[in-house]
Amino acid sequence: MIRLRRSVTAAAVLTLGAVLGAVLGVAAPASAHITVNPNEADQGGYARLAFRVPNESDEASTTKVEVFFPEDAPVASVTTMPVPGWTVAVEKRAVNPPLEMHGSQVTEAVAKITWTASSDDTGVQPGEFQEFPVSAGPLPEVDRMVFRALQTYSDGNVVRWIDPPAAAGGEEPASPAPVLTLAAASAEGAPTAGPSVEATPVAATGDGGGSNAWGIAGLVAGLAGLVLGGLAYARTRRPAAPPAA
Repeated sequence: MIRLRRSVTAAAVLTLGAVLGAVLGVAAPASAHITVNPNEADQGGYARLAFRVPNESDEASTTKVEVFFPEDAPVASVTTMPVPGWTVAVEKRAVNPPLEMHGSQVTEAVAKITWTASSDDTGVQPGEFQEFPVSAGPLPEVDRMVFRALQTYSDGNVVRWIDPPAAAGGEEPASPAPVLTLAAASAEGAPTAGPSVEATPVAATGDGGGSNAWGIAGLVAGLAGLVLGGLAYARTRRPAAPPAA
């Protein structure tokens, strides 16, 4: 009987360990990089986009962010949202043939947006991320837009997020560029004006995974409860000792 109880206990421990390993393996964060959120929009319309910039340094702050708009997918117009402690500059380039915008011909497209922190203290600090929102459009009729980005730290280090996305099933590049996937606009109606931007985001700590961490912790606790319940059930199922003669 003691051997049976030890076997059940060992099996339960191994099961719990495997479950914890699987859950924690899934929960392990990928390397943080600059992303565009949301990462999907409609062709031909305007979209409110936010370039999310996490700080991966333990000592330096992020003081400049440069986002390059793809030359093969020109966008005629962009407006930016003020970010406290940062200045923003929009650069344009000539395009030929001109772009259509609300029935007019536009000969310039957005080339680059640069955000610069007013000081090291207002930059993105270690353990934080910052979003830089824009409203852009009309979006081109292409499948995706790949935005090359440069992230400059207060210690002079520059991280180049410029690698194109991997092919389907391929390994993610070491320094992936932000990618916006574009879908054909629905036939019910074409988008008209760009969306209004109401709230001003500020630097936030963490990478937005707090709720996921609590959910995973709850899952682990629940699985542990199931394992312990199984142990208790196994004890109740052991045969009763024979009555004394």
